[in-house]
Formats: sequence, structure tokens, C-alpha cells
Amino acid sequence: MITNETKGRTWHGRVELADSFFKRFRGLMLVRDVNYALVFVLPVETRVNASIHMLFMLSDIDVIWLDSERRVVDFKTARKWHFYTPKNPSKYIIEGPVGLIRALEVEEGDVISWQVREGEQRSVPVKVPLPEGLSFEKGTNGMALTESLKDVRAKGN
Repeated sequence: MITNETKGRTWHGRVELADSFFKRFRGLMLVRDVNYALVFVLPVETRVNASIHMLFMLSDIDVIWLDSERRVVDFKTARKWHFYTPKNPSKYIIEGPVGLIRALEVEEGDVISWQVREGEQRSVPVKVPLPEGLSFEKGTNGMALTESLKDVRAKGN
């Protein structure tokens, strides 16, 4: 869900984050039917880092550039096989289906917020000890092998 807080307009589509190098690199390239929005979280707020290309895109998209306070600094419908740079430095880029800008009634200076689809939040890795008898040591074929939990429990009884 994406909300234009300034105008009180909401787009109720799915939202995902592109907050790693690989996710930003991949973006929406080769996505046949863009039916969700992708929010790019950039490492720094600049015009150059916020430049996008539409190479290998299969459809046009709406793009909204935001500064670190989530204020719109630029927006447009981006066409396939073109390059775009925002008017001002940006920290966030929202890419979504054509019609997103119209649905949110976006104008420069508007404050935009988003809610990422549940389950897309970052999780914190936790080390968990394995039950006795389970191992992730490499086997002879180079794959990680483990005994089944059923076998481990049978050995323990």
C-alpha cells in the first residue's frame, strides 16, 4: 500500500522493497506485467544514484523520486529503452504500474509513505543449535546432508 499523505490518497497494491544491491540492480527488468510497486532504498541521496534506465523493460512504468523526508522531488511515466535522472537528489524511488501517479494524485512536494507486504520485512538471523545427531557437514557428493529428524529421535529413545 502506498499513501500520498498530503492528499490522503491511497493505492492498495502490493509493495516490495529493493533495499540491497542485487534487488536494486534487478528492479523491474524483464517483468512482463508490472502489477506491484517496488520501493528502492538508495544508499545515499543524490541525483546520480537515483538515475534509472529502462533497458530490458517489457512495459512502461510510473516512477516517483523522493528525498530523505519522503517528499516528491520528481515523477514521470518512464518509457521503455530510455534513461531518467530526477530534478533533485533522491533517497527513495518508487517504481510501479502506469496509473500509480494518477491514483495518488502526485505533485512535487507531496509526502509519500508505503507499507510493505507482510512477510517482506527483514528478518534477523539467529543461530540455533541443531539437535544431537544432525549435521550440515559436506558429504562425499558435495551436498549438505542431514539425517532425518525422525531417525535422530529414534536414536535418542
